[in-house]
Amino acid sequence: MGGLQKPKLGQNFLVDDQARHRIADALGDLSRRTVVEIGPGHGAITEILAGRAQRLVAIELDRALAAELRFRFREKPQVEIVEADVLKTDLGALAEPGDSVDVVGNLPYYITSEILLHLFKAAAEGRVSRAVLMMQREVADRVAASPGVREYGLLSATAQMYARVDSLFTLPPGAFSPPPEVYSTVIRLHFQPRFGELGVEPDGFGRFLRKAFAQKRKTLANNLRAGGYAAEAVAARWPHSIPAQFRAEQAGLEQMAELYRALGALDGSEATSASR
Repeated sequence: MGGLQKPKLGQNFLVDDQARHRIADALGDLSRRTVVEIGPGHGAITEILAGRAQRLVAIELDRALAAELRFRFREKPQVEIVEADVLKTDLGALAEPGDSVDVVGNLPYYITSEILLHLFKAAAEGRVSRAVLMMQREVADRVAASPGVREYGLLSATAQMYARVDSLFTLPPGAFSPPPEVYSTVIRLHFQPRFGELGVEPDGFGRFLRKAFAQKRKTLANNLRAGGYAAEAVAARWPHSIPAQFRAEQAGLEQMAELYRALGALDGSEATSASR
């Protein structure tokens, strides 16, 4: 499997046999599913999925690795190797008409957040059902964190608006070749966007959350004021269920949605204009 060749893109190839089977197993029954694998590398997980999925699309940016995989799986018609940047790939277009895909991947550390946002967009369109993803442990801790703990932040709230997050297991550097300098955690996302349930619309609520979490040491109210909301409007519409000195990381999504609805049509720019 991996690691004898010097990686060109900073890849750390999974070489732990038990771990690769645990990752594949976490996706469940794939006999009628299309699976998209992000960054298959030398095919440690691809090899398992090729025998389980109805259809497997592996997206690999490295040209040499893509050629290696095409040759290796040349007699597997259900396996398609796509040489592409996953961030420029329309994941929804890979699904069968009227269906969705499942996603698996060892995400590059430097673009983990960007790939997650890319997945959330596809999930909002109903084109991704679940994902099993490996990422740096600290990032996984943030994705799975609950309100009130230090790790909870914008990434946590955003991820949990789109999906139920399960933290599955953590791997040491020795599970990879070459070994990275960090531990890696595998998480599973069951995509269930909550915008309708919470009575918010995605774009506006996304902007609101970015302002709410802008500076960790500031209170939620101060962050909103710094983001352009008029102090008078914030004070007048502040829900009684949210303590005035709350920080964003202390508030659950239900409370954030309640505050967003209470502020109504005001966004930062409108609030600033209204206060002049």
